Amino acid sequence: MILRHAFIPPDNTRLANLAGSFDEHLRTIAAAFDVKIQRRNESFRVEGTKSHAERAVGLLQQLYGRAVRPIGADEVELAILESMSDEPARDTASGEGDARPEVDLRLRTRRADLVGRTPNQVQYLKNILGHDITFGIGPAGTGKTYLAVACAVDALERNAVQRIILTRPAVEAGERLGFLPGDLAQKVDPYLRPLYDALYELMGLERVGKAFEKGTLEVAPLAFMRGRTLNHAFVILDEAQNTTPEQMKMFLTRIGFGAKAVVTGDTSQIDLPKGTTSGLIDAERVLGAVKGIATSRFTSADVVRHPLVARIVEAYDAAGDERG
Repeated sequence: MILRHAFIPPDNTRLANLAGSFDEHLRTIAAAFDVKIQRRNESFRVEGTKSHAERAVGLLQQLYGRAVRPIGADEVELAILESMSDEPARDTASGEGDARPEVDLRLRTRRADLVGRTPNQVQYLKNILGHDITFGIGPAGTGKTYLAVACAVDALERNAVQRIILTRPAVEAGERLGFLPGDLAQKVDPYLRPLYDALYELMGLERVGKAFEKGTLEVAPLAFMRGRTLNHAFVILDEAQNTTPEQMKMFLTRIGFGAKAVVTGDTSQIDLPKGTTSGLIDAERVLGAVKGIATSRFTSADVVRHPLVARIVEAYDAAGDERG
């Protein structure tokens, strides 16, 4: 099928931003939808199957509306991801069969445009905002940790909690770091760096520093959680696939009054010694029927990093199935 579309009146700035440098964005869209896109001035010719061609044209129209400014490659990829969903991510906030009242998914962070980009991400946000304990399980790049930190910042901004506590197990990813120099905080800092990165982007460097000084923000290895009761706190356990069942139980039983916990992890990237059961896998089995606990599962379709990341995840999953 061949579809022709012209943007009238033509706007050369928008057209240039839409096409990208050397038509980079057009090639990305064409590859994603398996169509051919040809452009002459303001006129576009899209050739492919009916459904693919229509979606490609729809995406071109959508991006043209944003093209008053340059469009980044990441923005194009995210727009493609949304377009490929059965329904746009922003329209899936009221999931079918969800008996809970509608949850406001607008988060108060430094990024005003922060929303779920895929249906699974939207459901993940709903689960976090509507439950005291939420598990987010899936491959790298699906936004599990980032969205959890965003919800924590939002809760702090709304005074729904008094502090944010971010933690993860200090387990090396297939390598030995040896005896690191510095004090205790500096020794565990490499393990917690991804959490810092998310905080800096969502709160800003200065506000993060002040939050640490005031004690409203704490980042610590999982071992520091033992013996504590965490009241009125938003607690995130990251890289939970590297916990043992005992550590997972210890963490979950720290939750106090007015607290909310999010547990994130990727069960395909377990760095525990061979023969050790992952606390995340064990928790899925043990807590699956417990009321008040929600679980969101992500797939390669939810990856919002470079498009190659989704293909890498799919390739490893396929190889794992063959080995299995």
